[in-house]
Amino acid sequence: MIMNKTELLLNEGWKFHFGECEEAWYQGYDDRAFERVMLPHDWAVAYPFSKQYSSGTGYLTGGIGWYRLHFYLPEEYQGKAIRLVFDGVYKNSQVWVNSYYQGKHPYGYTGFSYDISGIAHFGEQENVVSVKVTHTDIADSRWYTGSGITRKVTLVVEEQVHPAEYGVTFVTEKLVADGKEFPEVQAAVSIHHEICNQTKEQKTCVVCTKLSDPQGTPVAEWKEQVQIPAGNTVSCSMHGTIRDPKCWSPEHPDLYGMETWYETTDEDGKKISYLADKQKVGIRVAEFDADRGFFLNGVPMKIKGVCVHHDAGCLGAAVTKEVWHRRFAKLKECGCNAIRCSHNPHMPELYELCDTMGFLVMDEAFDEWENAKNKWSTGHNVYPPKHQGYFEDFPEWHEKDLRAMVRRDRNHPSIILWSIGNEIDYPNDPYCHPSFLEMTGNNDANKPAAERQYDPAKPDMRRLLPIAEELSSIVKSEDESRPVTMALAYPELSAKLGMLEHLDVAGYNYKEQYYEADHKDFPQIPFLGSENGHSYEAWDAVKSNDYISGQFLWTGIDYLGEAHGWPVHGSGAGILDCAGFEKARYYRRKSLWCEEPQLYLATRPWSEESAEWIPCRENWNYKAGEKVIVMCYSNLPETAVFINGKEDGRQIGYNDDGAYRFEVFWEAGILEASGYDENGNIIEQERLLTTQNAAGIKAEVYQPEEIPFSETQENGYLYQVALTLVDQNGQKVVWDDRKLRVAVSGAGMLAGIENGDLSDVTPYAENMRKTKDGRLMIYVRRIKKGKIRVEISETDSIAEISTITEKNRITGKTGIAEKDSTEEKGGMHLEVEMD
Repeated sequence: MIMNKTELLLNEGWKFHFGECEEAWYQGYDDRAFERVMLPHDWAVAYPFSKQYSSGTGYLTGGIGWYRLHFYLPEEYQGKAIRLVFDGVYKNSQVWVNSYYQGKHPYGYTGFSYDISGIAHFGEQENVVSVKVTHTDIADSRWYTGSGITRKVTLVVEEQVHPAEYGVTFVTEKLVADGKEFPEVQAAVSIHHEICNQTKEQKTCVVCTKLSDPQGTPVAEWKEQVQIPAGNTVSCSMHGTIRDPKCWSPEHPDLYGMETWYETTDEDGKKISYLADKQKVGIRVAEFDADRGFFLNGVPMKIKGVCVHHDAGCLGAAVTKEVWHRRFAKLKECGCNAIRCSHNPHMPELYELCDTMGFLVMDEAFDEWENAKNKWSTGHNVYPPKHQGYFEDFPEWHEKDLRAMVRRDRNHPSIILWSIGNEIDYPNDPYCHPSFLEMTGNNDANKPAAERQYDPAKPDMRRLLPIAEELSSIVKSEDESRPVTMALAYPELSAKLGMLEHLDVAGYNYKEQYYEADHKDFPQIPFLGSENGHSYEAWDAVKSNDYISGQFLWTGIDYLGEAHGWPVHGSGAGILDCAGFEKARYYRRKSLWCEEPQLYLATRPWSEESAEWIPCRENWNYKAGEKVIVMCYSNLPETAVFINGKEDGRQIGYNDDGAYRFEVFWEAGILEASGYDENGNIIEQERLLTTQNAAGIKAEVYQPEEIPFSETQENGYLYQVALTLVDQNGQKVVWDDRKLRVAVSGAGMLAGIENGDLSDVTPYAENMRKTKDGRLMIYVRRIKKGKIRVEISETDSIAEISTITEKNRITGKTGIAEKDSTEEKGGMHLEVEMD
């Protein structure tokens, strides 16, 4: 039977054992005692935090784990090409299929696959996949990695004449009109094909590629005929133009459908035709100019980006597409238009979301090359460091891993840059050079003086130049349509030594002070802030200089690991916390990046400190007469604050850090802020009220219209239930946190509870957690068809607090549950139902 390319998701039915189990490779091994799990799976978050683990990787465990999967394949798959595809396993995976060893893959962030066509079983004979994961070196990273099969697994079934893996490539060559570039009238495009012939005879194949516009209307079709020797792979290219293209951009992320059909003959010489490949592509031209900055489709654009790591708090590294959707929707709302995948390739679904939601992407390969960076295991910059990590595998695996990233991701219109490394040139970590007798990096607080000194016994930084040249060449061999960059930590040395000669775009981490001089010294290369702090000065450097293409904030979202010391187990650098809730600095960034009028009001207790990172909250509950800092984040030219209707401060223009700051004395009631235009007209107003104690819980289930209701019915889907404490008047309460217990029944199970508090070491496996600033995120995983019931109750009941019961039947839209309030005595209680 001739069949189109088929992809079967293998995320269900896995069995897991934590610890060594040397015989589990064997197909006949009795695994009935193994735990049943669903992919993606990260075993580390199922175990408690402990000081005996590494601060760098979030004080969570590693170890050895075994996974086994039993499945059946229909008889009609016999004679097909069958690949077992892993999107990511952290780390050192070893795979057996039906007792046959397939191979090892060290790097936890790149995908890999095995051709199992010759060893697969069909019909009533089962197949067994065994995967050993070894992550015993838990100080192998500067951030949290996770442990296990942390991304999806897919079985790809194709005819024996089929595209090579990631072997169909789409490129927009240029946008032209009457021979002149821009305005956009026609798009010149090319499609490159790599065609494999796994049969034992030469094949003639007609390759036909069809392109449909975002509405599904066919717009172009190309054909090429190729001769493919038995057991070989050949290539062909197609070129054409698309009239009046709908160009992809962050504002209009239009995607075209691309189908590739093959016409060839079967083993009897009969003509056959089948769908060989299907994917979404975008028409767009991205350019970096050394003097004018970044252009997309001929239009100048500032990159307003954030860096993100791959975890999601209590979920660890086992993150699903819908979780990233909620996070990206919030980032989009604050004006963000770009994502830097720090510091490794991320899950494929993330790039799909960037395509559909409209984010530019810097795709990054490595955080270290052939030498280990310092890995802090007992607190940040607490000596001695550990020296474990990817450097052990870099010499043998860097080319395979880099090609894997580029080949997998090169058809995403969102990707505009390939980064070959992050801060490989970090001073004395371990590279140095005699031209600097002392070097201090951007993250060297409290580092001993001796560790900043030049040491001739350490590796010379000039060694990085030939490696950068090689890595750049590897990228270009797979994709010439995008520039290569690198996030440089110490360009005052590495740039002078010649590093920029091997890059198309210079990425500087926290080095805004060198932009002007280096632009003059290296006039031929575009500059970009590849990693930046949250200061107004850093943004102003981008906004005020055309030649700076943009910036990437460190970070968009808090992340596990890179912790300063117990009990803190993560970094709070984000504008969103680990639960995906907005911090006050989120609204500050929104006021800097958005054009629409913005005004946000938050407060904190008075202190002499004025740093941007000091947390503020939507709180107007203090002690009588207490001095309070009021922060207004606005892009309006004037703001004023009022207490109970009386003006208590007015400011024209930002303070030094791009905000409005007032000092007031607290009194109960209403704090208001007004934002004015140049003519003194009130444009925006915000208010905070003095609230009573927490008396109830409000729930909101994230289910936007972009996520079809049918997807929520698939096993493994994660419902995100955001809880907010409210007082008896329904006002949000941020100062009276409570510990809540969660019980899930019916067709779901509790996947995790996150409050965003990086000092809370309550085990993630617990079914209770304290709110932070009155908020809590519950993740509920669907495990079968039917209704899911979530019950939330306060663990320490207070007799005077009334019960509020809510029922929410989700039918495909975001909504806050309708309240069915009662005045029963007892602890707060809430019920949510999802169809």
